[in-house]
Amino acid sequence: MEDPVAAERPPSETEDGPALEFRLPDLGEGLTEAELVSWAVGVGDQVELNQTIAEVETAKAQVALPCPFSGTVLELLAQPGDTVPVGAPLIRVATDTTDAAGTTERSGSESPERQSVLVGYGPGGETGSRRTRPPANSTAVRPDSAAVPTYPEVSARPPATPAARKLARELGINIAYVAGSGPGGAVTVDDVRHAVPVSQPGNRPRPEPEPESDDAPRPSAPPVPTMRPDGGLIHATPSARETRTPVSGVRKRTAAAMVTSARTIPQAGAFATTDFTASMELLDHLRSTDSFAGLSLTPLALVAKATLAAIAEFPGINSSWDEERKEIVTKHYVNLGIAVASDRGLLVPNLKEAHTLSLRDLCREIGWLADVARAGSAAPADLRGGTFTISNVGVFGVDTGIPLVNPGEGAILCLGSIRKQPWVYRDELAVRWVTTLGVSFDHRMIDGELGARFLSTVSSLLEDPLTLLGRV
Repeated sequence: MEDPVAAERPPSETEDGPALEFRLPDLGEGLTEAELVSWAVGVGDQVELNQTIAEVETAKAQVALPCPFSGTVLELLAQPGDTVPVGAPLIRVATDTTDAAGTTERSGSESPERQSVLVGYGPGGETGSRRTRPPANSTAVRPDSAAVPTYPEVSARPPATPAARKLARELGINIAYVAGSGPGGAVTVDDVRHAVPVSQPGNRPRPEPEPESDDAPRPSAPPVPTMRPDGGLIHATPSARETRTPVSGVRKRTAAAMVTSARTIPQAGAFATTDFTASMELLDHLRSTDSFAGLSLTPLALVAKATLAAIAEFPGINSSWDEERKEIVTKHYVNLGIAVASDRGLLVPNLKEAHTLSLRDLCREIGWLADVARAGSAAPADLRGGTFTISNVGVFGVDTGIPLVNPGEGAILCLGSIRKQPWVYRDELAVRWVTTLGVSFDHRMIDGELGARFLSTVSSLLEDPLTLLGRV
């Protein structure tokens, strides 16, 4: 396995000094490749130690790669969109080690400047706890897209995010003439989307064609690029009846994982319609207390708490199947996965040691993990190692669903929409808050009785949520 810290090839001599190759490091357990999203540098650029040079996307997350040495970029050995295996070379850099007499020496471990760094972190910096909240996005005023801007002369390479540079290349926009609204004036993806690619060098409009007679043949309309939610382009003609979107990154790996789940895991399921009224009343009460002030207390947090209590009573539901040894592995800890729909695809960050968290902790951590997953900033560690997952399809207005078990886990709980419905309560017809819970499980190790008893317990705890106090 490649060294995850500093994957580099021994130097070769160039006119600029020793040339080092930076190879794709091991980005996490079980990850054998990554897709190159964008370059933040180009050939001839100067790079500093630990400067971000590229962004790659794995099945787990989008990761910024820092350069483990400084120097001049000689060659980019992969292109955006390429799938690069771990250990494959990404970039060649001529290191800045030439002294005044013209002699050179390798920038290695003997140099105090050269330090091993983990992907995404620099030496001497923060250790990067996932509970460090990102700063709030600043509000910026974007240029008016209806007016034709005037562009100053630009001599230096403008600051911009890697995704913005990639999009500018796809749209044929000279990023040097785009006004940036990001931190320090950096150009963002939204700035590129709102840019008007006219009256700037390299982006001048084509002259209008000469009028044609009615008898002259007319060419078919050229492809018109349209925008995907993740910033990529979909190429289609105006009259197309279908659109083809390349599948890559998280969506590609999610598709592969779901095919593996469907093919290798014999799955069964059960459903329970639940009176959620008492839970809604409890949530309303807790929101008014000082303990939950400033927290977004949602039904999902209470469902998670009930699920953890039920897992404690039925630990067999928190298991996985070891195919090689033909063993059932029962986990006595819970890393609770929360399925999150994002622009990049379905992500499942998990709360480590969730069985030790209070309802307040669950409320805070679920909200934060969902935010970082949607923003594409979840760390790979947050996305691996899950033991049980909850999927909340009710936020989309559907009653229930039949989710597939994540490979490596034994079961997944589905929460449907919570709505007022007619319900027989104490032998009388009443309007109550009702939801449908579902569970899918690996039938090799979880039989129907265990799955049903587990789900019935979750349902009972939510119908009388005060009983949670006596269980956890």
